[in-house]
Amino acid sequence: MPVSVKHHLIVVGILMTVVIALLGVLVVLTKQLGLLEKEPLFPAMEYINEEEIVVISPSDGQKEEVVLPVSKVLFEYIEVTDGCGPHFAGTCLNVRSGPGEDYPVVTQLRTGVVLKVGGKVERDGRVWYKIAFNEWIRYPLRVVGDWYVSADYVNALMNEGDRDHSDGQNGTSTKRIIVERWTQKLYAYEGEELFMEAKISTGVELTPTPRGTFTVFKKTPSRYMQGPIPGIAEEYYDLPGVPWNLYFTHDGAVIHGAYWHDNFGRRSSHGCVNLPPDLAKKLYLWADVGMQVIVRDK
Repeated sequence: MPVSVKHHLIVVGILMTVVIALLGVLVVLTKQLGLLEKEPLFPAMEYINEEEIVVISPSDGQKEEVVLPVSKVLFEYIEVTDGCGPHFAGTCLNVRSGPGEDYPVVTQLRTGVVLKVGGKVERDGRVWYKIAFNEWIRYPLRVVGDWYVSADYVNALMNEGDRDHSDGQNGTSTKRIIVERWTQKLYAYEGEELFMEAKISTGVELTPTPRGTFTVFKKTPSRYMQGPIPGIAEEYYDLPGVPWNLYFTHDGAVIHGAYWHDNFGRRSSHGCVNLPPDLAKKLYLWADVGMQVIVRDK
């Protein structure tokens, strides 16, 4: 005797009801066992009334989410004072993906690095600076996620923003910098008075520092340098926070600090003029936009 269509529909309906009930029981059990709940590795960045916040997810000692504001700061840059040395000797400063040591390390920094600050977060009695990358970066995909550094290992730099000709700061005609490629030395003068004499590293043979008379047209405390540079250098390098930059050619020749080597007195660069970070800072604070830079051989 053939079974009616109505009978088939009744059977299918009963089976679907049973399956849905079983799925509901399975979801309840997995939630109770914690199988569907995993702690996120990174903080969620959100905005409330256009103000940036960071959401700290629950942890073992914390039952609820914590919402912390990313506060504005009265300065633009920080300088790493307690990191490792040029060749990663010692203890480097850990950069974390969120404001706390419970977040993963995303990179490590050496002493002398200068970074721009986008805000700060206070958590558990400590201050964490959120790093801002709003400059042009050659390989932006190398910067993954957010960067936070503890205020315990850096100094805040006051009133050290970018300077260029548009600021109306054209310097004084009596200041000048002389770069001697054959001796690998830099001399800074105000009038006839010597302000600084220092060992430097200029460009290697394939990427020499250009000779001639130039003008400092821009100053910036921090610059992200990356390689390779197409048509110039094939070497891979990734150097965040290159400090104390004095731009003197529009092709990229800069006098700056170098925290990644100690080869001063020998040619080492891709065309820039390298100084130890402490001397680069001293020169930067003294130098004026519009001052003369002379690069010469014998």
